[in-house]
Amino acid sequence: MKRILIILLALTLGSVANAATLKIATVTPEGSQWMKDMRESAREIKERTDGRVQIKYYGGGVMGNDTKVLGKIRIGALQGGAFTPAALADIYPDLNIYGMPLVFDSEEEAAYVRERLDSKLQEGLEAAGFVNFGFAAGGFAIVMSNTPVKSLDDLKGKRVWVPEGDSISYASMEALSLAPVTLPLTDVLTGLQTGLIDIVAMSPIGALVLQWHTKIRYVTEIPLVYTVGFMAIDKRAFKKLSEADQQVVREVMKATYENFDRVNLEDNHEARDALLNTGIESVPFDAEEVARLRERLLDSNRRLGADGAFDLALYDEMLGYVEEFRAADSEALAESQ
Repeated sequence: MKRILIILLALTLGSVANAATLKIATVTPEGSQWMKDMRESAREIKERTDGRVQIKYYGGGVMGNDTKVLGKIRIGALQGGAFTPAALADIYPDLNIYGMPLVFDSEEEAAYVRERLDSKLQEGLEAAGFVNFGFAAGGFAIVMSNTPVKSLDDLKGKRVWVPEGDSISYASMEALSLAPVTLPLTDVLTGLQTGLIDIVAMSPIGALVLQWHTKIRYVTEIPLVYTVGFMAIDKRAFKKLSEADQQVVREVMKATYENFDRVNLEDNHEARDALLNTGIESVPFDAEEVARLRERLLDSNRRLGADGAFDLALYDEMLGYVEEFRAADSEALAESQ
């Protein structure tokens, strides 16, 4: 009997030793559907690992901006966060390639490229020390402002928000004669309220969730920047889980982010309609001006790549897939006529 008790105690202690709580920070507001879905994924992971792995989410930006979150990850106070690519640009610069201005014309085009490059970016992120479960599309960021933006001239001298650490967007905005203002995501609403910034680029769903739409009057609907979000967990913390538990976390979170990737675009279209229903006005951007804008921005992108801001070969690979998609699309259109 004593021997059985010792074995049971050893098994219990072993189970406790292997237990882990992964603390994850996000700016996603409490009560939002995104947060509800993430908490549901945490519940499933806890259940499937018999309580050995628990995920505790800190929503609404309570852990501070990306810089503070990354600092807390480094000292082990947090194990991960939900980020946009700019947040980890210093750690893995190639994450920014999807978000370079005016690279994509459509969501279909971006999806075609992502089918071919997502896995490479995931591998690069893991090599940089973070476990990732996939990317979730956020739709296209469009220009949001308090004065109509219909041409390049309307942009000149305006103060535009640029995310912390996003050197590519900073250089791109300077190339358009804008005055970039670097702010963490958590401070943008205040920046709009105080007049510190005149223009933001954000997806409609992001603007609604973060309440930015309450401080803007116009949107200019050009596909300026393709946005994605992702979760990144410190690899050192993740590797402390058993291989079986790691697999459970990967399976559940991969499914969660695949679902986000699918429904976010639908939500973004609905959010666009909701913005306009609040009285925000959609203004056109001259087609010839779009061509001029793209030429200037693509030139800026290439200079940044040549200077080592990202892997220029990977960028060219992405553009090759873009041209591949457009050629196939043009061919299909010609055959249908």
